[in-house]
Amino acid sequence: MKGLARYIPNTLTCISLMFGFYAAILGIFGNYFGAMIAIFAAAIFDFSDGLAARLLKAYSAMGKELDSLADVISFGVAPGMMLFSLLNQLIHHCSWHDSFCLKIFLLFSFFIPVFSGLRLAKFNVDERQKTSFIGLPVPANAILWSSLITVLASEVSPCFCIFPQLSLLMASIPAGIALIGLSVLAVFTSLLLVSEIPMFSLKMTSFAWKANKLPYILIASAILFILLFGIVGITFTMLFYILLSFLSRLTAN
Repeated sequence: MKGLARYIPNTLTCISLMFGFYAAILGIFGNYFGAMIAIFAAAIFDFSDGLAARLLKAYSAMGKELDSLADVISFGVAPGMMLFSLLNQLIHHCSWHDSFCLKIFLLFSFFIPVFSGLRLAKFNVDERQKTSFIGLPVPANAILWSSLITVLASEVSPCFCIFPQLSLLMASIPAGIALIGLSVLAVFTSLLLVSEIPMFSLKMTSFAWKANKLPYILIASAILFILLFGIVGITFTMLFYILLSFLSRLTAN
């Protein structure tokens, strides 16, 4: 059994990769809600492989590299394909969609996988990121994008939340404005991936409030945002994570 235990973390990583690959397929074909769920599943298995490695003491150099390669697909390529598909749809909804210049907007979707790869390569060689992160983690970026794209594409009717009107309002944004806004946001979040801004980790070694104040605040905020706004609340949670990390850095100084 001990010999088999060492394969568990890598098996979980491979499952995460399978969900990421499935998310990429769904995303390019415009099934954004399905892609979002697959990305969430990939994130769960991505978290569990590290947890299993720590509990079983089954660390390996191969596992570290495999984890990064899986993350590029699950949290870089998959949301990138979702954005590519949505931008392409938005272009065809513009009155001047025949213009070749509009096709340039598709290139902004490439920022997500490229900078995710850069972020993961940086993480693998950066000894400062043992207990926290420097720059936006790729799973957080993928969750932000997959939830935002699902809302903007009106894939799911807003329900089981207190204020569904916000999701309906976001889904009614004119195509031209959405095209520009998403392109700017793609550049912004991609730069955050490789930035030097410290971001706190959700990995908790105890349940003490003092040591885990920021994760507890984020979890409580996530529950509140989702109850109030539904799927778009997930997007707000990721944006709040960025803001909370930035504010905690300022207060620490």
